[in-house]
Amino acid sequence: MKLFVDTANLAEIEALVPLGIIDGVTTNPSLISKQGADMAETIKAICSIVKGPVSAEVTATEFSKMLEEGKYLASLAKNVAVKVPLTVDGLKTCRALREQGTMVNVTLCFSAAQALLAAKAEATFISPFVGRLDDIGEKGMDLIDDIVVMYENYGFDTEVLVASVRTKQHIIDAAVIGAHVATLPPKVIYDLYEHPLTDKGLK
Repeated sequence: MKLFVDTANLAEIEALVPLGIIDGVTTNPSLISKQGADMAETIKAICSIVKGPVSAEVTATEFSKMLEEGKYLASLAKNVAVKVPLTVDGLKTCRALREQGTMVNVTLCFSAAQALLAAKAEATFISPFVGRLDDIGEKGMDLIDDIVVMYENYGFDTEVLVASVRTKQHIIDAAVIGAHVATLPPKVIYDLYEHPLTDKGLK
């Protein structure tokens, strides 16, 4: 399973990349705004640090503007994956960008039906939000299981990117199910290293 880090903080990314476990980065407008830096320059900088896909999200919601913004984001670096919402206009944008060879991450997925549509639109990644489903009393990992099975049934190329990860158990469960990718906040990545018996052994 590939691990992406969910941050726009350059220092955090630079600290994690040498560990040899980071395969990509996911960002969103909120994460970038927290850094107080220019959006385009931030994305370019991240793409220069990380060789794998770097998700950069559109802010438009209407097709023509979303497509225009997506093309601009894709022009910033070869490893940009344009992130679009799982809406009718988002899926139209996904298909149009994919036809131009651009990677697309379809985000805000909360059902297997939505994931099916994203795969049909030839999304590079589908991002189901497990933590947010857990928050409303549903089991986010059940959705991951359903999507993985469904994609395998039909040989879809779209990769399941587990998002809204809150705990290392989310990562373990996602890996056991067979998800292709998970995106984690830096804190959860460091949590993966921790075990009391390891600490005891070191002492």
